[in-house]
Amino acid sequence: MRTLFLQAPSFDGFDGGAGSRYQARREIKSFWFPTWLAQPAALVEGSKLVDAPPHKQTLADVLPMAKQHDLVVLHTSTPSFASDVKVAEALKAANPSLKVGMIGAKVAVQAEESLRDAPVVDFVARNEFDFTIKDVADGMDWSAIKGLSYRNGAGVLVHNAERPVLEDMDALPFVSPVYRRDLDYQKYFIGYLKHPYVSIYTGRGCKSRCTFCLWPQTVGGHRYRTRSVENVIEEIRYIRDNFPGLKEIFFDDDTFTDNLPRAEAIAREMGKLGVMWSCNAKANVPRETLKVLKDGGLRLLLVGYESGNQQILHNIKKGMRIDVAKKFSKDCRELGIMIHGTFILGLPGETKETIEETIRFAIETNPHTLQVSLAAPYPGTFLFDQAAREGWLDTANTEYVDAHGVQIAPLAYPHLSHTEIFDSVETFYRRFYFRAPKIAAICGEMIRDRQMLVRRLREGVEFFHFLRERSTASAQQKAAA
Repeated sequence: MRTLFLQAPSFDGFDGGAGSRYQARREIKSFWFPTWLAQPAALVEGSKLVDAPPHKQTLADVLPMAKQHDLVVLHTSTPSFASDVKVAEALKAANPSLKVGMIGAKVAVQAEESLRDAPVVDFVARNEFDFTIKDVADGMDWSAIKGLSYRNGAGVLVHNAERPVLEDMDALPFVSPVYRRDLDYQKYFIGYLKHPYVSIYTGRGCKSRCTFCLWPQTVGGHRYRTRSVENVIEEIRYIRDNFPGLKEIFFDDDTFTDNLPRAEAIAREMGKLGVMWSCNAKANVPRETLKVLKDGGLRLLLVGYESGNQQILHNIKKGMRIDVAKKFSKDCRELGIMIHGTFILGLPGETKETIEETIRFAIETNPHTLQVSLAAPYPGTFLFDQAAREGWLDTANTEYVDAHGVQIAPLAYPHLSHTEIFDSVETFYRRFYFRAPKIAAICGEMIRDRQMLVRRLREGVEFFHFLRERSTASAQQKAAA
């Protein structure tokens, strides 16, 4: 089948790609590569990948493609589902014979509800969906395809047997040739990564049990299944040779440092290639491993600190100790490894006092940059079930982003309201960034690097616009309350 893989048009700045666990606008506009769409696209010969948001493609731009294809596969998420369904309806109206399928964590755990709520959708592929989509595109009888939920000729919803988890990760073709063929890689940028960058996965799954984390609980699983070192390095060579001006590779595995010997082995090979790289990590990597990674070209670690309160970390099953995280942060600073720290406000156990504790922790550990998200209990996660059971979440009226794509606070507690949690994000940013030492460090960076100066000025303007929109959203929330 002539197959179109589509990240649908959405609100300005929508980032629903591989690395975005909270599919919303970022504080600074950023775009991850659509790796979860590129992977099945690499399996389906002659397919086309369209990532509309970073390429500023509208529905009018995408609509003509409906008549050029037999099958469209949309990546969807809980926040974007309603919007994605409208795009699917428009495509089907343009080509009534078009088959419409969806992939993503939302439909992986809510296959029945998704098909019921979106009659335009013919099928969804559950869990690890790469070869499920390939079977559909190859024209296999749907009743024989494992991992598929679909609407049969009589309109009845059918759920086939589960597809076994993929064990041989080297069986997956490289995604980077699809990037090169179908995407303008210069359109992808992240505030804390060098530009231009390219991100790929070297494995799937995460052994951590964080109650809020979407992908391990819905698609990837809790076993870290990895590509061989040789396979990874072969794709890195391809990227190095085929993406002119490339500044950095990002390994988007949930926790690249889950397997320390393998991480060190890849680092040694990366060092031989002379390619700068960054990755996701937990705040417990030993100093000796950090040194090996740094010597192999590591520039930055994206670290999910989440909270500065030990009890909250226990509550969310983070498996991290505050004292270990502080030592890790100190080791990184001394070794010259930058950290982009991520924090979440509104997790179970949050109070005004724990928010203050987390802000102080962030200032003490002083990551190079940080981002602050609001706790988002997505369907399929332990946190969603817990919040529904405890009455922290109105599941029938839950929204995750507003009309402009700004993340809102869906959780509330008897002692801490939606608005208080929402407003604490702005307080966190202001306290962290508007300190004399941090301002001086950023200014020093800009003086040394003209490209950095232009980039930071642009990001500063975007950040102030974002804060203004957040203030407006906060006022609207208060008025509604």
